[in-house]
Amino acid sequence: MALVGTVGLWLLYMTSVVVTLSHGGALTDAGYLIGTVVFLVSVAALTFSSSMYLLARVGALPRLAAHRRARRADIDERFDRDDLSVLALLPSYGEDPAYVRMALWSVSLQEVPGLRVVLLLDDPPSDAPEIVDRLARTRAIIDEIRLELSGPLELARDALDRTGTDSAAEARGAVAAAYHTAARWIRSRADVEPRDGHVEEFFVERVLGALADELAAVAAALDEADHDGDEALPPARVRSLAHRLVRIFSAEVAVFERKHFREPSHEPTKAANLNAYLALVGGVRELHDLDGVPHIVDVPACDVVITLDADSMLLPEYAARLVYALEQPAHERVGVIQTPYSAYRGRRSSLERLAGATTDVQHLVHQGLTAFDATFWVGANAVIRWALLEDLRAVETVDGREVVRFIRGRTVIEDTESSIDVIANGWSLLNYPERLSYSSTPPDFGTLAVQRRRWANGGLLVLPALWRTAASRRASGHPMRGSELLLRANYLGSIAWVTTALIVLLTVVPLNGELVSFTLMLMALPYFIEMAHDLRVLGYRRRDIFGVYGLNLLLVAVNIAGTLGSIAQAFTGQRVAFVRTPKQGERTPAGALLIVAPLIIAGGAMVVAIRSIQGGLWIPAAFAVFTALCVGAAVIRLIGIRAAVSDLWNGWLEWIWVPVERRAVTMTEATTPAWRRVLDDGVIEPVRA
Repeated sequence: MALVGTVGLWLLYMTSVVVTLSHGGALTDAGYLIGTVVFLVSVAALTFSSSMYLLARVGALPRLAAHRRARRADIDERFDRDDLSVLALLPSYGEDPAYVRMALWSVSLQEVPGLRVVLLLDDPPSDAPEIVDRLARTRAIIDEIRLELSGPLELARDALDRTGTDSAAEARGAVAAAYHTAARWIRSRADVEPRDGHVEEFFVERVLGALADELAAVAAALDEADHDGDEALPPARVRSLAHRLVRIFSAEVAVFERKHFREPSHEPTKAANLNAYLALVGGVRELHDLDGVPHIVDVPACDVVITLDADSMLLPEYAARLVYALEQPAHERVGVIQTPYSAYRGRRSSLERLAGATTDVQHLVHQGLTAFDATFWVGANAVIRWALLEDLRAVETVDGREVVRFIRGRTVIEDTESSIDVIANGWSLLNYPERLSYSSTPPDFGTLAVQRRRWANGGLLVLPALWRTAASRRASGHPMRGSELLLRANYLGSIAWVTTALIVLLTVVPLNGELVSFTLMLMALPYFIEMAHDLRVLGYRRRDIFGVYGLNLLLVAVNIAGTLGSIAQAFTGQRVAFVRTPKQGERTPAGALLIVAPLIIAGGAMVVAIRSIQGGLWIPAAFAVFTALCVGAAVIRLIGIRAAVSDLWNGWLEWIWVPVERRAVTMTEATTPAWRRVLDDGVIEPVRA
């Protein structure tokens, strides 16, 4: 009803405007006509994106309601065959060891057979003391996990052995005791974990605590089954439960640093980091370090690859449920399955809370994309079938050497870009309808601007690949459904055209204020009502919809910068450098322009309001006042007066603080020994004006 109402109101609005123009003298005024057309196109762009959100909900809500979890017994029976090998890759560059540690622990405790976890440490060799210390602490995590897992693994294996030698009752008691001990061990680890922030709290409660509760529940169930006799629980099921406990603690953990070797590509992207290791899977290679010393690298083959960002975490059942779902006959051509990540609960700031709300709402949108076969890979986590990676494998020659690529890195949104490659090769992607992965949300506006600018850069560059894929499928007799094409196009381009449309609405309204009618305002109502409802269901407040609107207005300049980056890359062919989102520490300055932009929007909105009131246009005036209030509240609440003033002041200083180049060195100075110049003339530094 919301979708149909929105489209119907838009048709009514467009019809009324066209009729009004045709009966008036506006067609003779070229300036007025151009402004009107631009305004109507902007309204159409905004209506299209809001309609795509409502369409996604049409697919998501029934899909979520119909979801039924697979039985644990079925999952255990499948994994007991031990005919799977799972490789988990965690790329990391410049990350805080504390975040890397939590991410590594969350993936190392996943319950899948043949699990091998590899930390892809991508920092280049350095002599800087702080970097050396950070890398040493990061590498030490590998040894910590290996050592800590060895105890419970030995206990689990002993219980598994007893299921083959002891009586049914004794075996059942041994397995129950092992589960009890494992639960206590995990709780003891949770008790000593730091709880410095909401991310650490999440790790303790939702990763370690949830796993301990699960193991304790199984132990209690085994104790209860023991009272019902041997017939209540067959020995085969007891052995399966023992096998499950072994899987939880049997991960092999390793680290690989491609920039310590000559042969792998050193391209500074996450895609290149992943590709460098994936190219080694299933073989034995000789790699030479930077000093030319050869090293034999043996990487076993695998059936499934899990990727996880270093600032993300997986809940204990993530891999078991997703790998099992991937194994189902109905998903034979599913190449990528994931759970689009959610935001950690318990945020540090209002901005982090609202930014997390937009992330959580996107989880619902992604479920709708899957309902219409329009899924996109969200790179924070994924389970990838190795057969798909083999199909994506491409060999290129770069600087005279062969480089193997599985994941394209032509843009900074390599996950979105690779989604088109996946469907072009006849595979599909699937969003599992549960929240099993979580990731960090920027705590301040400067950090959020870094992240969202990267997200806004690249979608336009991928759109041509979508059109080519759609044309190819149509030519092969398997065309995309209209809903899939529209949803994919909106996903890739909405940031660009929605941002542009918002700017047009805020600048063309003074020229065509009479176009802002009651019908136009009513057209946006279903979108805001439904999103407010979704926020409430997700644990937020309905009135947070106003904060989300203000946040989006704050990000207008950020989105423009990302869109212009895409356009520049399209014309120059030069890829925009990847900028990592800062994870913690002091506040990240946003830059003066990003502070000035929302102030200009608020000021312009007030000017529009005053002019509209003077012209008796009350609806445009109300819209302008509402916009100004939302922007002003967002600046105060989400950025902060002190932070905004600081960024403006620092921007002013950077603008007027111009370094003067060092003067040229004379021939006499060039032939004078450096030590004598220092002693006689002193150290000459550049002068700043």
